[in-house]
Amino acid sequence: MEPNYIIAGHFSREYILPPAGQPLLDSPGGDLLYAAGGLAVWDQGVGLLTRVGEDLPRQWLHDLRERGFDTRGVKVLPQGLDLRNFIAYADFEHRSRNSPVSHFARREMTFPKSLLGYQPNQPAELRAPSVSDVPREYLDARAIHLCPMDVTAQSQLTAVFKGGSVTTLSLDPAPESMSPAFFKDLRILLQGVTLFLPSEEELRSLFWGETHDLWEMIEAISVYGCEIIVVKRGSYGQLVYDAAGKHRWEVPAYPARLSDPTGMGSAFCGGCLAGYQKTFHPLDAVLRGSISASLKVEGSGPFYPMGVLPGLTEARLQALTEMVRKI
Repeated sequence: MEPNYIIAGHFSREYILPPAGQPLLDSPGGDLLYAAGGLAVWDQGVGLLTRVGEDLPRQWLHDLRERGFDTRGVKVLPQGLDLRNFIAYADFEHRSRNSPVSHFARREMTFPKSLLGYQPNQPAELRAPSVSDVPREYLDARAIHLCPMDVTAQSQLTAVFKGGSVTTLSLDPAPESMSPAFFKDLRILLQGVTLFLPSEEELRSLFWGETHDLWEMIEAISVYGCEIIVVKRGSYGQLVYDAAGKHRWEVPAYPARLSDPTGMGSAFCGGCLAGYQKTFHPLDAVLRGSISASLKVEGSGPFYPMGVLPGLTEARLQALTEMVRKI
């Protein structure tokens, strides 16, 4: 069975000290898997496109296949890759990626030997999938999501998938590409994008010194060729703009129990892509994305949303639909 969806992004080996609950120590994660978990809440047939090193536990790839994910797009390089990612939370709003030794000591936890020598902000060039990594079968997929990566990687992957059968392409920008210096690159990148999914912080960074009005920013971006712009605002929900009809919506965040926010934005993106493929309506996309995010924050790990009780997703979807405000 060929995948209906492709998610391209970075794979991580995560060390998470969440605000509540048990820590994750050397567990599979990264934007790639959080988006996949958020999508799998609503639909199946997800292919993963990423790069890992030969030192990655092979059992992890087996486990991904057992969960129903297609791993033919996981390129195992003939070398080790430092995929480690450390996050410690003081509370739900404040996180740190630095000084892991002190965070473990503060919690009176034994420091894991596998985290020795860790440095944040490792170069990510080798971790991003390239055009040559794309299996031929993936070009027959109808929908693709590009997780945060450098602009070059996202541009090249956009071009190759637009040459295939893809009809829906969603893109979550890397924070470093959302600055005034990258405006020219962004204009080129967004041509042909269906769903552009920046965070509020990223959008404000792009328009630094120009305007404080988010809707002005959104309308300015819409002329670059993307069909739908969704601004992720964390606990404030999302702003949604349909460029063709110039429709605006405000979608509140579902009032979930807060446990671990790691991957919330990527889970939203995965659910958003699945929702859009169901009806091709921007509001349906964002509602499902919001529910995926609400499930993610209630537990740790990228696949937590996939294990919730049957019927919970639809019940939340119905409740959230009634809270939408059209502007």
